[in-house]
Amino acid sequence: MTGVGKSLLQATSGAVLAGLARAVTGVRPIWAGTAPNGRQRIYFANHASHGDFILVSTCLHPTERGRTAAVAGADYWNAGPVRRFIAGTLLRTVLVERNWVERTADPLQIMLAALDARQSLIFFPEGTRNMTEEPLLRFRSGLYNLAAARPDVELVPCWIENMSRVLPKGAVLPVPLLCRVVFGAPVTLGEGEDRKVFLDRARNALLSLAPQKDGISG
Repeated sequence: MTGVGKSLLQATSGAVLAGLARAVTGVRPIWAGTAPNGRQRIYFANHASHGDFILVSTCLHPTERGRTAAVAGADYWNAGPVRRFIAGTLLRTVLVERNWVERTADPLQIMLAALDARQSLIFFPEGTRNMTEEPLLRFRSGLYNLAAARPDVELVPCWIENMSRVLPKGAVLPVPLLCRVVFGAPVTLGEGEDRKVFLDRARNALLSLAPQKDGISG
């Protein structure tokens, strides 16, 4: 497949998935702390379903959607030809190896290469799907490393509401439920800011966007 043909296929797939997502979830964006501005961004979000990145992508303008790729685990999306085709051809996913023992490439360098190609990213700083009762797992170091390496890229927190109920683990067909994606104010890494301090601050910024029933007090 030529580059032009692949790009056209990806644009068509993105539009179809966005239409399906709106039909099933009625998803709507809430631009609470920022607005679309055309800048390169890393949208960092809570993660409880394989459909999370589709909801974030659906909320973006088609032009922005066309240059925004989700970061996902290579171990899952490379498991079989169908998943590889979906991730690599239809969705243009940025695949990273999460198992540090078996990995053959540095995940940070893969993500930085995508940013250097002028893509925006949808990133899940928990590192894996949250299957616990906690609203949000501890953030891993990836978001800090990206912020330190590319300080000119905006970091926008996005709270995805209800997607874990629409597509719970093991489900084949989605359950129709209303969803929202709340976009908060960009988070900036302070000069000399400690990694843990930054990650806690970014996590709290994301938690602050959650509905009260999903958030935590304090």
